Amino acid sequence: MMVEKEIYGEEAMELFGEQLASSFQEGGVVHLNGNLGMGKTTLVRGLLRGMGYIGPVKSPTYTIVEPYELEVADVFHFDLYRIGNAEELEYMGIRDYFKEGALCLIEWAEMGEGVLPEPDVVIHLALLRQGRKVVVEPKTAHGEKSVNDALKQAG
Repeated sequence: MMVEKEIYGEEAMELFGEQLASSFQEGGVVHLNGNLGMGKTTLVRGLLRGMGYIGPVKSPTYTIVEPYELEVADVFHFDLYRIGNAEELEYMGIRDYFKEGALCLIEWAEMGEGVLPEPDVVIHLALLRQGRKVVVEPKTAHGEKSVNDALKQAG
């Protein structure tokens, strides 16, 4: 079931990420789609906070991946914006990150097309007046369960 939400402000985006966090305790692959400045990293910060992480969360624009070893799961935040060719991902050993139970959050996933596994969930972020329209779209049975679990938790 696809979920649409209007979000206004950075704090609200982070809170939404926290609400989604419980649904990804078992890991998965999440694509974060949206133009620059739409709040993808802010959403990731909320997800990480919801999973118990308290340190700084920065965009991995230059490092390509930021790993977070949490009690509940290993989380890998990717930003593929600067990738010139999907083949570059093979050289960095990207397949090693997609292990059982890991949560992989991928910004600019289209840059890794053909190399990345199919997503469990795609989160689309777009400009909406003074806020953002967020669409959470499950793509697999695991993604559907994750989104449904998040909805139950959020009430």
